[in-house]
Amino acid sequence: MKSLSDGFFSIDSKNGFLPIKEPLRNLPSRYETLQQLIDEMPVLKEDGTPGILANHGSIEEAIKILPNYLDLVKLEKDSFVNAALFRAYSFLASAYTLSPSHHKFLKTGKYGMANDRLPSNISQPFVYISNSLGVYPWLDYHYAYSLGNYFKIDKEKGFNWSNLSMAAKFSGMDDERGFIMLHVDINQHSPDLVKSAFGVANSKNNESSLNKSLKLFANTLKKINERRRVMWEASRWKHYNDFRVFIMGIKGNEEIFPNGLIYEGVWDKPKYFRGQTGAQDNIIPTADIVSGVINFYPENQLTKYLLDLRKYRPICVQNFFEILTKEMRSAPLLKRLTKTDNQLGMYHLMSAYEEIYFFRNGHWQFVQKYIMQNTKYAKATGGTPIISWIPNQIKAVFSAMQNLSDQMKDSNHWIKSKWIESYLKKVELLNKQLEILSIDTFNPESVFKLNEEIGLEDF
Repeated sequence: MKSLSDGFFSIDSKNGFLPIKEPLRNLPSRYETLQQLIDEMPVLKEDGTPGILANHGSIEEAIKILPNYLDLVKLEKDSFVNAALFRAYSFLASAYTLSPSHHKFLKTGKYGMANDRLPSNISQPFVYISNSLGVYPWLDYHYAYSLGNYFKIDKEKGFNWSNLSMAAKFSGMDDERGFIMLHVDINQHSPDLVKSAFGVANSKNNESSLNKSLKLFANTLKKINERRRVMWEASRWKHYNDFRVFIMGIKGNEEIFPNGLIYEGVWDKPKYFRGQTGAQDNIIPTADIVSGVINFYPENQLTKYLLDLRKYRPICVQNFFEILTKEMRSAPLLKRLTKTDNQLGMYHLMSAYEEIYFFRNGHWQFVQKYIMQNTKYAKATGGTPIISWIPNQIKAVFSAMQNLSDQMKDSNHWIKSKWIESYLKKVELLNKQLEILSIDTFNPESVFKLNEEIGLEDF
């Protein structure tokens, strides 16, 4: 069986998708200069004074005195040190390349071109450590920006975003902290998601066990959604651009990286990697595989983008998806439910579909506010088109819902007429939004207000 642990992550019912213990807040003292640079880098430092990124051209000067730690990095064996090193070099690479884009945006409201050559004192140790982890040498969601970048303010308290802070930062402001730490917050429920996923996959001939796992699956997704909605409080949408440009990728963002990125001392030809994005999180892909939504993905370029992001995850997560997919394909969930006319199981599955929809439609509302009302730039940080990307996946959920509804009977567990009424409202909302978005000079606020008009606002 393929390993579901790499020493930093262990995908199981104890840890879920979080690291097996809190990531290192600081690098070992042998990397003192590198750690100092990370601490001095944010636009606003912890002491409230301006940092390196506050001034145009300062990061380029600061990088010149950074030692090339390649020989030292080659000696590292500790998984948590390696993850912290990857995080540090990821932040440096993004800060160095995208600082010009950030300062151009501050002046003009448009993203400028990035530096397209990464100095060897960053690129060589960065590529080495990325190879040892089995990931691309660019800012990612797991080891670098989110799941591997938190520490608890009060060690005795839990994973509420307000008790979490970032080990490395770009803006250094509370809206950046709230935005990315809320992603860690929602993953506090991922152990139960993993438990229920394996429970559904392994309950092939036990209806009672299957229903129990499906109930846990749906209830866990509901808890995750409850935490996800806190984003509106944790990070104010008007301040997203304070740090957004620094998580942009190379691939798909030709206006920022028209010539790709040269990793000096490593590759002579430019490289193209996707940027850090919440779409690299594991919650919804897991839900799609278990519930069968994945079987309704449209066959188009947008779905290819979605599946391409699977490669931007740790190897142990990719192995988890592969094993889970194989198990669910060998015994498709809806086929098992219909074979035994398991109406209770179908009810739990429809409840899960509802939560998957609410997660995606909530994410879609984030896009409408945090991105579309802040910038005309049409690409997401992962290099995907912002207008059509999430609607593509919402339509897959609609197809799964409709397919399941055809198998469900009117019962005490599910009043079919109410389901149809709710479903039609969801379809109506998306259709009206896409109609507005088809106009070149659309008003983003009009798209967002439709959520409230139809009673599907995310607050």
